[in-house]
Amino acid sequence: MTLTTALRDDPATPAGATPVLSVRDLRVSFPSEAGPVEAVRGVSFDLLPGRTLGIVGESGSGKSATAMGVMGLLPPTADLRGQVLLDGRNLIGLDDRALSRVRGASIGMVFQDPLSALTPIFSVGRLLSDALRVHQDLSRKAAWEQAVELLDLVGIPDPRNRAAAFPHEFSGGMRQRVVIALAIANRPSVLVADEPTTALDVTVQAQILDVLRLAQRETGAGLVLITHDLGVVAGHADDVAVMYAGRFVEKTDVRALFRRPTMPYTARLLAAVPTVDGGVRRPLVPIGGEPPALSGLPTGCPFASRCAVALDACRSDEPELRQIAGHGDVACLRAAEIADGTLDPAGEAAPGDVLPGGEETGTRQPASGDVVLRVEDLVKTFPVTKGAFVKRRVGTLHAVNGVSFELRTGETLGLVGESGSGKTTTLMEILRLRRLEGGRIEIAGREIGATAGGDAGARGGTAGGPAGPGQGGRTLRHDVQMVMQDPLGALDPRLPVYQLLAEPLRAIGRDRAAIRSRVHELLTLVGLDSSVSDRFPAALSGGQRQRVGIARALATGPRLLALDEPLSALDVSVQAGVINLLARLKRELGLAYLMVAHDLAVVRYLCDRVAVMYLGHVVESGDTESLFSHPKHPYTRALLSAIPVPDPERERARERIVLHGEQPSATNLPPGCVFVDRCPLYRLADPAVRERCRTERPALRPAPGQPGHAYACHAA
Repeated sequence: MTLTTALRDDPATPAGATPVLSVRDLRVSFPSEAGPVEAVRGVSFDLLPGRTLGIVGESGSGKSATAMGVMGLLPPTADLRGQVLLDGRNLIGLDDRALSRVRGASIGMVFQDPLSALTPIFSVGRLLSDALRVHQDLSRKAAWEQAVELLDLVGIPDPRNRAAAFPHEFSGGMRQRVVIALAIANRPSVLVADEPTTALDVTVQAQILDVLRLAQRETGAGLVLITHDLGVVAGHADDVAVMYAGRFVEKTDVRALFRRPTMPYTARLLAAVPTVDGGVRRPLVPIGGEPPALSGLPTGCPFASRCAVALDACRSDEPELRQIAGHGDVACLRAAEIADGTLDPAGEAAPGDVLPGGEETGTRQPASGDVVLRVEDLVKTFPVTKGAFVKRRVGTLHAVNGVSFELRTGETLGLVGESGSGKTTTLMEILRLRRLEGGRIEIAGREIGATAGGDAGARGGTAGGPAGPGQGGRTLRHDVQMVMQDPLGALDPRLPVYQLLAEPLRAIGRDRAAIRSRVHELLTLVGLDSSVSDRFPAALSGGQRQRVGIARALATGPRLLALDEPLSALDVSVQAGVINLLARLKRELGLAYLMVAHDLAVVRYLCDRVAVMYLGHVVESGDTESLFSHPKHPYTRALLSAIPVPDPERERARERIVLHGEQPSATNLPPGCVFVDRCPLYRLADPAVRERCRTERPALRPAPGQPGHAYACHAA
């Protein structure tokens, strides 16, 4: 029985195949107070049957507007021009009734948010059968049977019974499978997928991409895949179009693009992606500056102000896409120099860029500082209640179960695992600074105790016994701070940046002069100009907002920063700058980071040690390179094999471990190993080991020859 599956090879497209979709000079603009916003400016491409076109670029580059323009889903205020030829018929200019006959039949779409894409008052079977009956002459029974077959095709377990379930009863990955089933229900010739894996865990993302590939193979459709994940593009696209400021700036086949990017913007995007090979880290090269406003583009190349190799001529005339021999189409005056290797378009890392390990080679040094955080046998449960008016407890959800770890000064510990594994709950229990349900947490030598009067208490931190609940709690609040996942949601939109940074300083009793000096110091520390102090969060870019969030967390001089998905809401180019910032701050200020993240490439780049969680348990922990290079637990192996690699050759040649089924509920944990129902090793184990897996919960044990590396598995 095989445990792995190979990633796909390029599909064979018949020579001289006719495009299933041809887009010519597509232009989309929206009205605004500052003038028309030119979201899409003259996009053209052909999509062949069975092939995948990946469209990549930063937020605001026009990717989704292109998809919406092709589908005819733009708002009435949008101005849409050009040609979208589907089977020789131009879709632009058709009314909504005519477009409704095309959408779902000849062209299907997979949306970014599956919950918003599914009508919540209908069962998934009803949604699918209605989509079939709109375009086909089917009876209710026949449509229902086809709906069940579609659910089975996309991998929904027990499809006949689950067809009667409603969207909210499905997990995020299962909902996205239903959306894919809807998109392929009538065997369209074109599929458009707009960020189909953005909010999904890495294992679920891999499953969804497999389902999307299966759907494409079943229908023979051409696929337009819009994504910001360059690893996904490397593994699943045949051709790639890079968008910037509303137009394509590079268009070629996927291998040529990753082998030698010829547009400076593409090269900088790839240089900003965290990649780690053999334990050696290179400094990330973020793209400086901000993308131009599409309501008033400058003359010349829109990327010129951010380009390290721009000429004076680049600022006078905007270059058109032109063919570069042996590569593809590129919109750059210096493309020929870049293509023949005489010019480096990516530039070098800035002198201030700091590697996570603090060394030029990027190799990690073991942390030797004091223990800032100690967690022992942490337990957290939540009651499961039932009843509309009178709530009664019907069960217990075991969110965190016996979690233990230590974190030292100058060290970053990453908590990883699928959604529902207990990572964020562990983080919240540490940050609440109140009496625990079970276990022990010690921060900077003080043990978290009871709360009183709204202040967190502490005890046992000094020889004098328990610290007072007020003063001890306030001290702990100074020592531990948090950086949130969504910087816009974490910052009060009514306050300018100066007030946002001054607020925690006032809370600890600083006077005006000290606050003014500290705010200026914080802005300088996180690489922001003092001119942003008068701006409101909505007027800042995503990267600037996250830097303000980091500055606010640093205001009280903490020793420990809790990072809850601090990079997930950022573009890859902005992400690189924030990663470099976090690495520099940790070294300069002697901070310790506890980071929750689902992007395992970022975790490997930034973290010194990693703890892998599953259903509230730590199933493996160790230093980053040991765990990534020699994973022991089958769940860790599956997680790591699902990480997209931004290299088409490696991504398509490697093997991936497939986990079957969904993560079970934490309300009914098995008596033995919590991973047993999805474990590929369990299926191959002998009866004695299987019995242990079913009845005895494995404890963490050291990995032979790997100090500090431990795993909890009977069969590994």
